[in-house]
Amino acid sequence: MESQRPRQIIALGGGGFSYRDPSPALGDYILGLAGTPRPKICFVPTAGRDSEVARLEFFHCLRDRARATDLALFSRTVNDLRGFLLDQDVIYVGGGNTANMLAIWRVHDVDAILREAWEAGIILAGVSAGGICWFEAGVTDSFGPELAPLLGGLGFLPGSFCPHYDSEPSRRPTYHRLVAAGFPPGYAADDGVGLHFVGTDLVQVISSTETGRAYRVEPREGATVDVPLVPRFLR
Repeated sequence: MESQRPRQIIALGGGGFSYRDPSPALGDYILGLAGTPRPKICFVPTAGRDSEVARLEFFHCLRDRARATDLALFSRTVNDLRGFLLDQDVIYVGGGNTANMLAIWRVHDVDAILREAWEAGIILAGVSAGGICWFEAGVTDSFGPELAPLLGGLGFLPGSFCPHYDSEPSRRPTYHRLVAAGFPPGYAADDGVGLHFVGTDLVQVISSTETGRAYRVEPREGATVDVPLVPRFLR
């Protein structure tokens, strides 16, 4: 599916369309990229087992800013997944279990449809698991209470991603240890911070808080370092 629209992904470390983010700034930023009043946005809550609570929270946070719908895969009601997803302006993926989400997507061919959507210029975005999934790899709690490496992401973006960098104390040391051991380097984002990619290039870091930070995390001279990325504060 060819398009003149750029391929765009916004990976959030936390926040977004959530009660835990008191600012609507990240959501407004994502919706604004669509370039149309009240864009069509689909919420994909697979990682949270199609949680009704997450669905209601998403719709409440959106209010009347967009024409919103959601895609359930545990109790599937949409026959034509391809047509449904390719009719959106924005596809937003919620948090939860990244590994389970990816497995379910692959059973339903959602992974292939999302690549087609990306290549068509439909904006892809998500938080936590919904941020990790676009990369080759990520730091996740999908496999139990301890953080662990996840490989086999969608791979639209190279490298790895670690969300919740400021709010979960074990995130930073785990990511550093993994990268030092040969895990793909990548990006880390605090809650309330997003990474905006056009194609596979990071073009902007955004934050809904004045203290939010993001980092390029990479090996250097036998150690793992956090290279700060200066965010644009969304007022």
